[in-house]
Amino acid sequence: MARQETHVVGLDIGTTRTTAVIAEVNDDGRLEIMGVGTAESRGLRKGVIVNPDAAAEPIRRAVEEAERMSGLIAESVHVSMSGTLLRGLNNRGVIAITNADRRITRADIKRVIETACVVTLPGGHEIIDVQPQEYIIDGQDGISDPLDMLGTRLEVAVHIITGPITVRQNIISAVNRAGLLVADIVLEPVAAAEATLTDDEREYGSAVINIGGETTSLAIYQRGAVQHTAIFPFGGSHFTNDIAFGLRTPIPEAERIKRTYGCVLPTLAAENDETIEVPSVGRRPPRALSRQLLCEILQPRAEEILGHVNEEIKRAGFERELSSGIILTGGGALLQGLTDLAEQIFDHPTRLGYPLGVTGLSEETNSPLYTTAIGLVMIAHRGRLGRYYRAMSAPGAISRTAARVRSWLANFF
Repeated sequence: MARQETHVVGLDIGTTRTTAVIAEVNDDGRLEIMGVGTAESRGLRKGVIVNPDAAAEPIRRAVEEAERMSGLIAESVHVSMSGTLLRGLNNRGVIAITNADRRITRADIKRVIETACVVTLPGGHEIIDVQPQEYIIDGQDGISDPLDMLGTRLEVAVHIITGPITVRQNIISAVNRAGLLVADIVLEPVAAAEATLTDDEREYGSAVINIGGETTSLAIYQRGAVQHTAIFPFGGSHFTNDIAFGLRTPIPEAERIKRTYGCVLPTLAAENDETIEVPSVGRRPPRALSRQLLCEILQPRAEEILGHVNEEIKRAGFERELSSGIILTGGGALLQGLTDLAEQIFDHPTRLGYPLGVTGLSEETNSPLYTTAIGLVMIAHRGRLGRYYRAMSAPGAISRTAARVRSWLANFF
């Protein structure tokens, strides 16, 4: 019998940064973060893996760093998925309960979800994930778990994530090449919401906006479940590019300036209008610029990104349904003044999303940067699916030890 792992691993493969988190359940029944690892991503474009070989090495480095910190070995990982080619849609299914005692079984629940998944997809696309929203038994709605309840007619409302088959296959291929198995694939904003939302925010309406490197993702929750998702082709790298172009400075320096001095509200920048030394391209000497000027470069881009998200919320019909407000996560959310600007644009209370409900390395992981990875281990802890995908290029998945030996030999010779 295979050894049962006592820990779970979340792997957030972002366009600019790959993050691995290893967690265990402590004596109090809460998840405890045991190890964290990060690496600069390669082989991705707009949230999608375009080069599995290049993406595999940062995955391996991030996981090995988390292993060294925790003293645990990762065999399987729960992975995030993003990309502008992914689509979310809502659908419903209904079945009759034919059991003699009219008691609803797990087989009935599986069957009704399967009927809800009968949708028309473009060629080369597949259903990647299904999120049940609610069950209805004989007209009674608002049921989260119908198991063992009595009824003659079972309905379900679901949110379905679809996308090109190759998007999922390339994730599996990259993770397998890093010597790991994929236990589950979860949409990025759904994982971030798992780590940041309270029960009240899920119930009364909230929107999680995850601002990543090259994409921004949206997940709207109401009545305890995800109601709408969307992914947009812009993110934190657009701020960096604007700084590089506007200040005529190299991209690495633009990224440093953004993280150190970035602000999107002129009033906040005016309170501390310090002078910024901006390196020039070539051999020209650096220049001194005010933080106010930097803010004037960043504010229009922030308004554009949040404005696109706001239009999507309105298009989906939820502009008046977000009683619990907006939650911003991801590295791009750390720009000073972004929450204040978001409140003005969305006309809803806005806060930064921090991981909730976990213990352990709280100082290291208490940041919007880690919400997706921690959300993945929380979903893994709930045992949402627990399935394994095989490597596509081989009859079975490569063992972790074999992959490490092969990598060592390749580097040696």
